[in-house]
Amino acid sequence: MQKSLKARNFAVFRISGAGLPNKRKLVCELENWGPNAVENSNRLLREFEETLLDHVEMSLLPLVWSGNGSGSTMDAGEFSPLIRRLETAVLPFSGVVFPVRLGALGNGYVAFFADHLTLDAGSVIDQHVESCQIMMDLLALDERRSVPAESLSEREIACLQLAGDGRISEEIAEKLGLSVHTVNAYLGSATIKLDSVNRIQAIAKAIRLGYIT
Repeated sequence: MQKSLKARNFAVFRISGAGLPNKRKLVCELENWGPNAVENSNRLLREFEETLLDHVEMSLLPLVWSGNGSGSTMDAGEFSPLIRRLETAVLPFSGVVFPVRLGALGNGYVAFFADHLTLDAGSVIDQHVESCQIMMDLLALDERRSVPAESLSEREIACLQLAGDGRISEEIAEKLGLSVHTVNAYLGSATIKLDSVNRIQAIAKAIRLGYIT
């Protein structure tokens, strides 16, 4: 994404404290600013944090700005009507941020920075889709970290995979050479390990965590 936009740096911000009055804030989860990471992140948030927090609740249009340096510009060309341009007096770099809204834990922005950025409709749409995928990957990583230390066994994964393919317990038992009681036991233990309330939720979570496809 960074290369296709010819950006120099990127950062991913997620909103913490969602739903809590006066507790929401943007937290930088990923970046490649290097030694200047803390300084650049703080400068960006001092300038735009409140604007970004409000914007993601109302719109999914990208936001852009031109830096205050003589060579810092943001050119959106024919895409200008479909962006929101911000004014800054302090940031030395230009930028574009793509809002992502996936729910209470998946809201935030994927941002790119450079001295000069040029956007067109095709690239902006592609980058927005990729930004959503990045945020979904972060959510999946969070879930994987929260999975109990006791991981799923091969039999539990096999039963979940077949259940996810639409097979009922009798069909799974015949396919794996097990009894129906044993299949249900594997599905039940997998559901508990995945901290799910039923088989359907367990299958969905196993897919998100990469156990099954």
